[in-house]
Amino acid sequence: MKRRSSISVAAPITLLFMVPTLAWAHVGADVGISHGTAFIAGFLHPFTGMDHLLAMLVVGLWSALATRRIWAVPLVFACMLLLGAVFGLAGLALPTVEPMLAASLLVLGLLLATRAHLPTGLALGLIGGFAIFHGIAHGTELPSAQAFATLSGMMLTTVGLHISGLLAGHYFLARSVWLPRVIGAGIATLGAGLLTGLV
Repeated sequence: MKRRSSISVAAPITLLFMVPTLAWAHVGADVGISHGTAFIAGFLHPFTGMDHLLAMLVVGLWSALATRRIWAVPLVFACMLLLGAVFGLAGLALPTVEPMLAASLLVLGLLLATRAHLPTGLALGLIGGFAIFHGIAHGTELPSAQAFATLSGMMLTTVGLHISGLLAGHYFLARSVWLPRVIGAGIATLGAGLLTGLV
């Protein structure tokens, strides 16, 4: 019974690794949505780049499995993501954004695979730093009109993804030791592939 439950939870996560390479590309702010529906554009935007989606989920997963204050890292990630998105909306563009997004997957994947316990300050600084680059990537692609509505939608999805990761981590904590490690190793491999241009 437990095995079947584990499979039912793992299946949606496993599907994330089966998307074609094109799904890793950020399709930009439009995604077929007018600027008049800025909230919806912001709400949907984290789903347009699998690197963003996986990073937000892994932050929750790792926090549930390897940190004492499970809300601290997701909270810092969300706040720094918002700050980065504001910078992006203001026109800040850095040439290192894409490599940093790939590096974040590599590092987060390794943290999850090893269930590493980092000192609180180091964990918050590391994850917060990655979150700023994720935020800049979001902000440069989101519609600048109605920025408040756009950012509100994006943050709602971000919080939802963190909570999903936390719940999944709590589930795995009691039922599966190896599956989060396999997921982390897969995400780290994807991050390494993105860094080297193999994905």
